[in-house]
Amino acid sequence: MSADFESYEQDFAVLTADITGRIGKVPKLVGDEKKQMVANVEKQLEEARELLEQMELEVREIPPQSRGMYSSRMRSYKQEMGKLEADFKRSRIAYSDEVRNELLGDDGNSSENQRAHLLDNTERLERSSRRLEAGYQIAVETEQIGQEMLENLSHDREKIQRARERV
Repeated sequence: MSADFESYEQDFAVLTADITGRIGKVPKLVGDEKKQMVANVEKQLEEARELLEQMELEVREIPPQSRGMYSSRMRSYKQEMGKLEADFKRSRIAYSDEVRNELLGDDGNSSENQRAHLLDNTERLERSSRRLEAGYQIAVETEQIGQEMLENLSHDREKIQRARERV
């Protein structure tokens, strides 16, 4: 199972590197090229999310003794994914500000204040999202521990029943 996980890791690494490169290009492009690049990045981000889901499913199938190492890797991949999404949002905000300024003929002074306010709000939302994600992660880990305990209790029950039958 770890071979599948490692394959997903390699795919994720290649995909995130490509996404990072494309995010860096978004502010430099104009018109239809920029729209196409934004659409491509959105598709790739969705692919990366799906890869993370597959990796998480693989981690759940790994024996509990070696699951910790993979769980910590998953946390770092999720953090990396969050950073990519935040970077993409920032590049899109810059993109939408440029379009707005072109359409309205704004000089950009009030736009800078709005952009700063928007970035502050985005950062707050990201912090809240990270807290929610951490809470979700704790719930998932707790569920896994509970499942393992139930399995252990089931095995113990079977042993007790066999011992009673022998007596």
